[in-house]
Amino acid sequence: MNGEVRIAVQNEEFDQSAVYQWLSAPKSSGAVVLFIGKVRDMNLGDSVQTLYLEHYPAMTEKALRDIVQQACQRWELQRVQLIHRIGKLQTGDEIVLVGVSSAHRGDAYHANEFIMDYLKTQAPFWKKELTDKGERWIEERASDKSAAEKW
Repeated sequence: MNGEVRIAVQNEEFDQSAVYQWLSAPKSSGAVVLFIGKVRDMNLGDSVQTLYLEHYPAMTEKALRDIVQQACQRWELQRVQLIHRIGKLQTGDEIVLVGVSSAHRGDAYHANEFIMDYLKTQAPFWKKELTDKGERWIEERASDKSAAEKW
């Protein structure tokens, strides 16, 4: 890898400001891109109350490292931080943070989008929603697969 990397899978909320400070610390950083995903209150036409995320720790962390390593090989990155939450989340909660810093915005934008696209298709997280119609497991979407295939 050509940059510093931090990866975390956690129940706790994350501190966007602290992540930004760490990402932007190198004086040569010309671009910092942060993506923060949140739990929506609607999915597949149903009202969502709660989202549960499960994972296998060793398998998940290896997959996340592999995704970030691929991004670091493709683009000139200074720092990457990836945080994915697990457990019980409410609508409006932040679920994922992908942060990238680079000397140039193109590398930061592309790497951030690549990491997020691959997270949706390559990371072993299992999501179960509690909706107004009951519980259901969320399946992979064709649109997520299509987004990852462009890389």
